[in-house]
Amino acid sequence: MNGPNHDGSGVLHIEEAKHVTEEHGPDEADDAGITKEEANVLATVAAVGVVGVGVAVFEVALLPGVVLGVAAMAAPKLLPRVGSALNPIFRSTVRGIYKIGQKTKEMVHETHEHVQDIVAEVDAEAKRDAAEGVAEPAPRV
Repeated sequence: MNGPNHDGSGVLHIEEAKHVTEEHGPDEADDAGITKEEANVLATVAAVGVVGVGVAVFEVALLPGVVLGVAAMAAPKLLPRVGSALNPIFRSTVRGIYKIGQKTKEMVHETHEHVQDIVAEVDAEAKRDAAEGVAEPAPRV
């Protein structure tokens, strides 16, 4: 570690980092079982975390902007994964809503039939009463 690119502060310099990353192929796993892509994601998360802590220390009001920037940076990489993960949930939701719509349609149709039956009964009673000559008593005042 105390080579020409190391100043003793524990900080890994650019040439050392290149040497370390050149030792592994693009998709090889290192000793901890982490691929290069996962290592890049972890490094990005760590950098964003350090910046977030720094922003929080100096000015808390800047945190929403940092969060939006991180979301904008991560969106192109995460949206395809999120989209494919949410696809089954979306399909089942649409199926459920369709079934609820069909049940509601059936229920409204049955209710409409019941109302028509009641109206027909009331109409039949009114015609029968009129034919019998029975008048309804007048309301008292």
